[in-house]
Amino acid sequence: MKISVIGLGKLGACTAACFASKGYKVIGIDINQKIVSLINNSKSPYLEKDLENLLSSNNNLRATTDYSVAVNETDLSFLILPTPSLKNGDFSSEYLKKSLISLSGFLKDKDKFHTFVIVSTVSPGTIENILIPVIESESGKKLNEDFGVVYNPEFIALGSVIKDFLNPDMVLIGESCKKSGDLVESVYKYTCENNPYIARMNIISAEITKISLNSFVTMKISFANTLGNICDKIPKANVNDITKALGADKRVSPFYIKAGPPYGGPCFPRDNRAFRAFSARHGIDAKLAKATDEINDYQIDEIVKKILNNLPQDRRISVIGLAYKDNTPVIEESAAIKVIEKLINNDIEIIYYDRLVENLPKNFISGNNKIVRAINLKECIEYSSLIVNFSVDIKSEKYLSDNNKLILNLWN
Repeated sequence: MKISVIGLGKLGACTAACFASKGYKVIGIDINQKIVSLINNSKSPYLEKDLENLLSSNNNLRATTDYSVAVNETDLSFLILPTPSLKNGDFSSEYLKKSLISLSGFLKDKDKFHTFVIVSTVSPGTIENILIPVIESESGKKLNEDFGVVYNPEFIALGSVIKDFLNPDMVLIGESCKKSGDLVESVYKYTCENNPYIARMNIISAEITKISLNSFVTMKISFANTLGNICDKIPKANVNDITKALGADKRVSPFYIKAGPPYGGPCFPRDNRAFRAFSARHGIDAKLAKATDEINDYQIDEIVKKILNNLPQDRRISVIGLAYKDNTPVIEESAAIKVIEKLINNDIEIIYYDRLVENLPKNFISGNNKIVRAINLKECIEYSSLIVNFSVDIKSEKYLSDNNKLILNLWN
């Protein structure tokens, strides 16, 4: 079996490398020639744990800008393209549509059955109402006779994509037909290093599952942070003891129920907004999802209040950890960035350190001399008597226990 992966971004490159590492012949397609060249030279285009090791340890992956080979030379194509959020919270399907128009032109002359696997997160209804009609109209082929479609979103976290992909809790398969569903299931059973639950269903159910799962996880996070806020007001109350006990109950589980910074990154915030938008389209007010976002925004203000209440006289602070989580340079929807923005508006000088985040967005620091990057962690800590720590990994570092410093560890 041969596999094509269209879109070699952070997830696409890892997906292609993982399939290739298990012996599949994989063709990666991307319009960016630089990314294609790096992958063909076994170099990782991104900072992602273990990606370069996989690229350099097998010869089963080649990359190209030629869309024709995705259909002509493979049995199934995984589409992992951007679906930017729209103003109303829905996801744009424009990149997927453009890609499928190109792919469908080559499907027109193919005699064999081909399966398209949509990995990108989409708004419920997108595949059956928009994408499948595009394939049929551009190719002249019929769904489930000449081609099949599967919705197969991933549940991974940046910084651990390879590990998460090879060891998923669940593989979600929304299938247009049993033939395509069987094919995708066989690929994952061969690829996964654990024995995940395979959730097979129709396409619309899978689309709803994707955004509702992430929306539910954000509710757990916001609930834990609400507990943290309560415990901050009550002497001797320990939120870690409480959430650990809650997590021991199988109805709750220990995952994502720990007080800390607000959630961020490229998935949780926008999936929760998409869930609200989807619900509203069908006349349902998703009040829990709405409250979850409100609590998340409130947490930013609570962190700023803690900092201002402990602000040194020189109005200088040190910030450790800028990415939305450890082990990734991604600062999208980062709590640290949001906090820093409010602090700068309060005329506070900041030095920051994150081993993977070297530069802030240009529009964020343009003409701003109140924020600088430390050369190393030591310089960051020595800069101020107040250390604000967003990092889990650095929390246990021994030099953060300096009695002359006030440490605000935001992970309880």
